[in-house]
Amino acid sequence: MSLSVIGPVEVGVSLRGTVEDAVAAAIVSGELAPGTLVTAPTLAARFGVSATPVREAMLNLQKRGFVDVVRNKGFRVTDVSEQDLWEIVRIRQQLESPPMREIARTLQPEQAAELRVKAQDIVDAAAAADLSGYLTADLVFHLRLLGLHGNRRLIELVKDLRQQTRMVGLADMVGTAELARSAAEHHTMIDLLEARDGRGAETLMNAHIGHVLGWWSGRSED
Repeated sequence: MSLSVIGPVEVGVSLRGTVEDAVAAAIVSGELAPGTLVTAPTLAARFGVSATPVREAMLNLQKRGFVDVVRNKGFRVTDVSEQDLWEIVRIRQQLESPPMREIARTLQPEQAAELRVKAQDIVDAAAAADLSGYLTADLVFHLRLLGLHGNRRLIELVKDLRQQTRMVGLADMVGTAELARSAAEHHTMIDLLEARDGRGAETLMNAHIGHVLGWWSGRSED
C-alpha cells in the first residue's frame, strides 16, 4: 500500500480544496520534506487533474506559509526550525491543556458521545494508513474539544499554530504502535473528562501535544 497522500482525486469533490488539503498533509507529515521543489504540472499529473486547481491550491498554501514561490521553477516547501517548533509546541501546551479542567467540570453526555465519534475517526485513519484523513480528523477533534471551552479566539489561535506545525516523522510512523497509541489517547482523553478528572486530562493533553517534539519528529520518547 502506498503511503502517499498525493494521488488521483475523486470525481465530484472540490479540486482546489482537496489538492490543498492533501499537499498540506504531505508537508506536515514529512512526505514532502522541507526544501522540496514541486511544480503545478507535476502535482497535477499525480492528482489526475488540470494544473489550474493545483496552482490555486499552491498559492493558498503560500499564504499559509507552507511553501514559497520560486520564480520560473515552482514552489519550495518551507522549513520550520527546531526553535520555531519548540516555541509552537510550548504555546500550544499553554493554550490547550489548562481548559481541560473546566471542560471536565461541564462536559455533557451528548458532547462526549460526539467526541467519541471524532476520536474513532482518528483511530480508523491511523489503522488505514490514511495520513490526510488522520490529520484532518485530529484537527476536527481538537478544535471541537476546545470549542466546549467557549472561547472562539482561543480556537483561532490554536488553529493557526497547528498550521505552522510540522510532524516530519509522521509518514514513517504509519503502522507503528506509537501511532496507534497516539490515536487511542483521544479516547483516553474523553474517559478522563467524563470521569471529571480535569487534572488528568490536562496532563494527558500536555503530553499528547508534546509528541510533536518526540515521535512526530522521529525521536523516541522512551
